[in-house]
Amino acid sequence: MFQIIDQTSDFVVVVKPAGISVHKDQEDAGFTMMLQQQLDLDQIYLVHRLDKITSGLMVFAKSAEAAKILADQFKSREVSKYYLAISTNKPKRKQGLIMGDMEKARRGSWKLVKSRQNPAVTQFFSCSLKPGFRMFLLKPTTGKTHQIRVALKSEGAPILGDNTYGGETSDRTYLHAYSLAFSCGGERYTYKSCPEQGDQFDQEALDIIKEHFDRPESLSWPKLPEKDKAQK
Repeated sequence: MFQIIDQTSDFVVVVKPAGISVHKDQEDAGFTMMLQQQLDLDQIYLVHRLDKITSGLMVFAKSAEAAKILADQFKSREVSKYYLAISTNKPKRKQGLIMGDMEKARRGSWKLVKSRQNPAVTQFFSCSLKPGFRMFLLKPTTGKTHQIRVALKSEGAPILGDNTYGGETSDRTYLHAYSLAFSCGGERYTYKSCPEQGDQFDQEALDIIKEHFDRPESLSWPKLPEKDKAQK
C-alpha cells in the first residue's frame, strides 16, 4: 500500500517509492495504475512525473477539470518543488545556480551545455552529511528530463546510486521529491515528506534535513536571472 499524504475531492498527494515507473513498465503495472486500484477509483489523472529511480511526493488529479488546473500550474512554474539528494563527491560550490541548455547524450542520458536558449534552471544548497557524504537541497525552476541528475553531475557531485551519470553504486539512487506546493479550489496546499527508503537516508540524515532544510521555502535561495524571475 502506498503512503497517502492527503486527498480531497480534486486531488490525492502520495509518496512514490523509488524503483517504480509512473507508467506501465514492460510487464509490470505502473505506479499510476496501482494507485488507482488502491484508491478504488475509475480514473486518476497524471499531471507531472518522477523518474523511476526517484522517490517522493506526487500529486494526481481526480477529475479532468482538476488535472487541467494542476497541469497548467506545472507548465507555468507556479508549483514549488524541492528535492533532496546525496552524493559521495564534494560539489564545485556549496550552493549556487546551475543553468544551461540540455542536449541528448548517449544511451538515453542528457548533458548540460553552456548555451541558454531554453535552459534548465536549478538552485541548490548543500551541507556535510558525514565523512564522505554530502546532502543537497535542490529547487528546480524548470522541469526538464533528468534535470537534477544532470545538474549535480555538472557540479562534480553525481547522485549516489545514479550509475547513468557517474554516481557510486548503492542500494538506490538517492534523489527524493521532498516538498510540493500548489493551488487548487482557491487554496494553497503545501506538503513535505522526508525520505524513508535507502540505507543512507538514516536517522543521521533525517536529523541533518530537519536542522538545515526543514523550511525550504524560507531559505535565501541563490538569485535567478531577471528573465527567469519573470517566467516563474
